[in-house]
Amino acid sequence: MMPETIDNPKRFPILLYLIIAVASVGFIQTFSILAPIYLSLLLTFFISLALNPIVIKLRSWTGGRKGATGLVVVAMIGIFTLAAWAFYIPLKDSVTHLSQAIPSYWERLQKPLIKMEQHAKRSEGRMQAEVTSEIAKAGEANNRPDGPQVKEPESMDALNDSSIRSSLAEMVKGVVGSFTKVAFNGAQFLVVLITVFFGVIFSLMNPLPIMSTIFSVVPERNHGQAEIIIQRICRFAPSWGRSTLAGMVTIGLLVFILMWPLLGIMDAMVLGLIAGLLESIPFLGPTLSTVPAILLALGKGGMTPLWVLLAYVLVQALENNVILPLIMAKGMKIHAVAVIFSMLLCVSAFGVLGVLVAAPLVAVISILHEEIYRKRFLPSVNDSELDALAKKALQVNAGSAD
Repeated sequence: MMPETIDNPKRFPILLYLIIAVASVGFIQTFSILAPIYLSLLLTFFISLALNPIVIKLRSWTGGRKGATGLVVVAMIGIFTLAAWAFYIPLKDSVTHLSQAIPSYWERLQKPLIKMEQHAKRSEGRMQAEVTSEIAKAGEANNRPDGPQVKEPESMDALNDSSIRSSLAEMVKGVVGSFTKVAFNGAQFLVVLITVFFGVIFSLMNPLPIMSTIFSVVPERNHGQAEIIIQRICRFAPSWGRSTLAGMVTIGLLVFILMWPLLGIMDAMVLGLIAGLLESIPFLGPTLSTVPAILLALGKGGMTPLWVLLAYVLVQALENNVILPLIMAKGMKIHAVAVIFSMLLCVSAFGVLGVLVAAPLVAVISILHEEIYRKRFLPSVNDSELDALAKKALQVNAGSAD
């Protein structure tokens, strides 16, 4: 007779909680080391979902996902190659022009530098005279038998040598630290770029194992809810990709059109590409794109830097009042404050490249909140009721001020 087996249902939840606790501790301990891998996974996931509708449409022409993915990859490589070529040639000419203009700028700066040097020499002369006077007084006091013995101060040459050595040491240390940081960020960017590129290719070729893995870690009773959440994320990702691409193209063309009369077609092409690429970084990108524009404008001299600055102010105004409401807000519907704090969190967690996943992460968290938290704890409350409560809360200060 076979021994009767008795299942203990309480054993498995305890084991599950223990596994979750151990995995959480390991995740926290290794997060700083594995942050580039996590960032690569997130970017691969979002970009793959954004490109998946294109692969589905091309699949009917090529007969399968592999052929459609190949066409998408060839198109991406072609776009990157053309962008790199269009970026390198004008940038090379602009750098050459700027290097030729540097001597003229140095001549302009020589007069104030000479005045500053003369003022420093006069100050040093007065300081040396005061030190010499103090040394003389100290020597007279030492020669007196009843006078206090005063230690002579160090000479000015020794003080200057010490300060120069310390300044040079700090300068070398800062240069080495900056170079190391730049090299580390460059290596991290290269690793993330290569990983995301190949990850997107293999994900587009066969996405079913990835989705099956997601469902395999979700309890069976929650498969329906997980399916709804994943479907909403799959619908959001293409909207995010289209909105981001439309914003990049619009800003790039606008900057190119405005910079052409001021800086010429070659420099305008460089600035348009830079502005278009940095537009993928929410809020910070447009501000960063003004830096190379001002540097190129300084090489032209005259009133060009002022006109360039005014042109970028105009671009910012059009972006915030026309482009974002018409293109970005319609596709993403994300509050600016949420994106800003998400950027800060992603930068602290993943580094500079973390800003690329800030907006989609906000959308994913919003979807999880609506599908999990609100349906469980706020099942009968709609958005209009929440807005009414918010208005009532905000009117408290206005009522108390009357």
